[in-house]
Amino acid sequence: MSILDPGFRALSPRLSPRPVPWMGTALGWAGPALFVVLLWQSLIRQSLLGWSVGLVYIGYDTFLLGFTAVQLWPLRRTMRAAPPLRQGPRPAMGAIIAAHNEAQSLRITIDTLAGQEEPPELILLADDGSTDGSADVLRRLYGLEPPAVGNMSAPSPVLPALRWLRLPHGGKARALNAAIPLIDTELMLTVDADTLLDPGALKAMRDAFAAEPELVAATGVLIPICGKRPVERLFQWFQRYEYVRNFLSRFAWMQQDGLLLISGAFAGFRRAAVVRVGGFDPDCMVEDYELIHRMHRHAHESGLDWRVRVVGRATASTDAPASPMAFMRQRRRWFGGFLQTQHWNRDMVGNPAFGKLGTRMLVVKAFDTVQPIYGMVAFFILISLLVRGALPVAGAIVGVMLAKVVIDLSFHLWSITLYRRWTGHGDGLGLGPALIASFFEPFTFQLLRHAGACWGWIAFLSGGGGWGKQSRTALVDPDTAMREPVAQP
Repeated sequence: MSILDPGFRALSPRLSPRPVPWMGTALGWAGPALFVVLLWQSLIRQSLLGWSVGLVYIGYDTFLLGFTAVQLWPLRRTMRAAPPLRQGPRPAMGAIIAAHNEAQSLRITIDTLAGQEEPPELILLADDGSTDGSADVLRRLYGLEPPAVGNMSAPSPVLPALRWLRLPHGGKARALNAAIPLIDTELMLTVDADTLLDPGALKAMRDAFAAEPELVAATGVLIPICGKRPVERLFQWFQRYEYVRNFLSRFAWMQQDGLLLISGAFAGFRRAAVVRVGGFDPDCMVEDYELIHRMHRHAHESGLDWRVRVVGRATASTDAPASPMAFMRQRRRWFGGFLQTQHWNRDMVGNPAFGKLGTRMLVVKAFDTVQPIYGMVAFFILISLLVRGALPVAGAIVGVMLAKVVIDLSFHLWSITLYRRWTGHGDGLGLGPALIASFFEPFTFQLLRHAGACWGWIAFLSGGGGWGKQSRTALVDPDTAMREPVAQP
């Protein structure tokens, strides 16, 4: 039995569902019920009110934008003063790289970790049943011989901090859970094999944990990279601005003690806290997101002052989807996992026992479950009006949409300035391209994002989803890529 099993059995709402208060049930049904009423309006009205589903969609999104702007106000001049660092030894850190068939990026990821200003004391590669050339890379570059399946290798003679944990293929969450008992450091870092840490990223992460003993989970700030071909540059361009907004939104919810989204691609944890709540759930499509719900749940139920943060100076580049289908598959898994987690934790929605997390963040998340459906239906209603020749109504709708574009653009330009100050990164965030992206995104990239989320509904209802096949377009080691794959023995 794993040391994670007792905590997981006791705290997982999937295994032990909690009674759902009436408020949680009401809020869960509010979005779908309102959608039915608004859709009926589109059938009986031939005016702007017939597009009520779109008006509500735009109004809700604008409300969230305003909320985020208010919470970001402290960033307009200077960052909040960081808590003083504790005196004494720095907390030790062990890094887990969960990888499945990532031979083309292993060297880059491992060497970047080892080359940090304050590198991890342990780098544990949790090899999730790789069948590509990963074994050849580890043997040739780091002198590691394959251990028996289920076992961990001796330290690398080339890089003593590096160990190889060889596992049968079972998915990312199982690979991480198998590695956690083998980590003996206070801090535990998870890094995806397609994520490249910037110089100083680990120092910033270690600083955050050293300064705040109550901090149990923290996410770094990710920057998407896609490749050099035109279509790859296009996807990188749109996702770059999307990631800026998303991570600033995480800062906003951190201000409300309601941060839930910790990116497992680059995240830090207090190992003892992760063990206490039972590690990652292998049945969730977004295991990192579900874990943070369980940590918040346990903290509120046990009266613990556990905190979750986003660390602005801990930045990293991550290989992002660079084609329509790859992007939609990613968003299918993300949104399907979000729906899973929201469903399992619906007893927390609107529940004052969970503080602002329950009465604010999870209420917003309840409405977020149907937001993509609102957006897609609003678009198709507009197309239907144009096809039917209802140009006056369609023109009024386009006017509303353009007004929203102006609001979005104003926020985006302001937020880019804040983001640069917060993270120290501004490359690829020109104001001119931001203007173009703000105008075209609602009619292109946003529809693709919503389509992926609607696919996520199908994955949630059918119980599908998973890692899927990974195709790297940006983070590829040229030397490794030129070699023929060698299967693991």
